Amino acid sequence: MGRVTDRRGVVWIDTSGTGTSGTGGTTTASAVRRMDTLAGEEPLEIRIGRVGEPRRPLAVTMRTPGDDLDLALGFLFTEGLISAAEDVVTAVLCAGTDEPNTYNVVDVTLASHVPPPETDPARNFYTTSSCGVCGKASIDAIRTRSHFDVAADPVTVDAATLVALPARLRESQKAFDRTGGLHAAGLFRAGGEVVCVREDVGRHNAVDKVVGWAHRAARLPLSGHILLVSGRASFELAQKAAMAGIPVLAAVSAPSTLAVDLAEEAGITLVGFLRGATMNVYAGAGRVAA
Repeated sequence: MGRVTDRRGVVWIDTSGTGTSGTGGTTTASAVRRMDTLAGEEPLEIRIGRVGEPRRPLAVTMRTPGDDLDLALGFLFTEGLISAAEDVVTAVLCAGTDEPNTYNVVDVTLASHVPPPETDPARNFYTTSSCGVCGKASIDAIRTRSHFDVAADPVTVDAATLVALPARLRESQKAFDRTGGLHAAGLFRAGGEVVCVREDVGRHNAVDKVVGWAHRAARLPLSGHILLVSGRASFELAQKAAMAGIPVLAAVSAPSTLAVDLAEEAGITLVGFLRGATMNVYAGAGRVAA
């Protein structure tokens, strides 16, 4: 099975000693060969089919191995292909064709009542570590509609609770400590308690892993919860939050214009630049108690 991290050789260069010496000469940078720990990135193929029907490839996503079943189920849920736990009969991590085998395939069997998914190769999803909607065939295909009324969620969150969350998320980023190269998504209760944290090279994958965990635990919708992401807040992350019924989405970096527009439309409280003691609330400020 693929690994979350791996080791690679690097040449480490230190220029701190470069400059003019006391005798008028110059010093030079030092170069040392050593090992470095990197975040794993491997493709995951998601294949789906209804009971009694063959499973066909639906999507390939570049991800950090680990929590792959949650990733697959979260992806299917946030893309609107499944909506309840009973929609999935089985989800299995399968052997692929690689040697040595990396188990980079998830087979999902859908219940017979689930509408057959579109598996036309021209419309298949291909997601990179930076883009979660690449390869969709039309603008209309980008939008999915939530089954949950996020705007009606009455939860409120203290500003003091929000500013404490990035440090709590950072404490749970075990793979980031070793690599410095992974995004994180953390699910918190309104009081700030950590519920679930997932890491991945793709921020959208990290969110899908959280949503997939909640799907398998029968905890959807995630009413009264906060989703914190370690990077920026994009349209696709706001959409995934809406699909999961999450009323508060916070990011340590900036949101995009479409993320703000979707948050306002869906009734999500969107917080950006959550750093230190300050934040910007771009939508749904009434849920934040200052």
